[in-house]
Amino acid sequence: MKKYLVLILLITSFSSCVSNKELTYLQGKPISSSEIKRINKTPYKLQIDDILNITISSKNLDIVAVFQKGVLNDNVSNVGNLGNNQGYFSDYSVDNYGNIRVPTLGEINVLGYTEIEVRKKIENKLRDEYIKNDESLFVSVKLSGIRYTIIGEINQPGTNIIYQNRVSIIDAVANSGDITDVGNRQSVEIVRRSINGTEKFIVDLTDVNVLNSDVFYIKPNDIINIKPLQEKSWGTGKTGLQSLSTIVSVFTLITSTIILARNL
Repeated sequence: MKKYLVLILLITSFSSCVSNKELTYLQGKPISSSEIKRINKTPYKLQIDDILNITISSKNLDIVAVFQKGVLNDNVSNVGNLGNNQGYFSDYSVDNYGNIRVPTLGEINVLGYTEIEVRKKIENKLRDEYIKNDESLFVSVKLSGIRYTIIGEINQPGTNIIYQNRVSIIDAVANSGDITDVGNRQSVEIVRRSINGTEKFIVDLTDVNVLNSDVFYIKPNDIINIKPLQEKSWGTGKTGLQSLSTIVSVFTLITSTIILARNL
């Protein structure tokens, strides 16, 4: 019996309860500003299923009115409160062919273009074909928030939209209720789809220098996968007390089995 007791104590000493280091974000000392590399700020290129907010305005309201999309059509407005889905109906969704449909202007291909390029494309079309001498013409094109999907060991998994111009992975995690105690903060996976294919990145949220990473700011339609720590698969518990409780239960079962076997 003493052998088993010693074994249990050894297992408990090295048990895989989740350490404070594995739970704490942004640890360590930031690298000096002279060592920070320039973060790649390549403009985002639009993809299928992106949603654009497009505003066309001018002093001549009658002219620009024919290019405006109503906030909501009559059928949709009768549905009631649409909450965060309103942009889906009132803005412009990029279809499977990479096009958006703008009143009067018709179909405009935006796949692979940046927001600025789409704005210039619309401006040029308006000035060339419809509004040639209007200095007050103003066109604004921007994404209707950053949409991402987060799965795995997160308290609120699912697809979310944050209505900001840029969103960090820390923002996305916080917006989704934080990573669970058995989620691996040191190896967070980002799956990014683009017109050039699919890429996968791994980031360590426990390292403060993640702030200087090229993928610290997520892109629209990113998939964030929070993988579990080994402690979850082992089932030893999140804390030392939980681990000890699990091990004692196993020890009790083994002891009972041995005693029963000897008495047979």
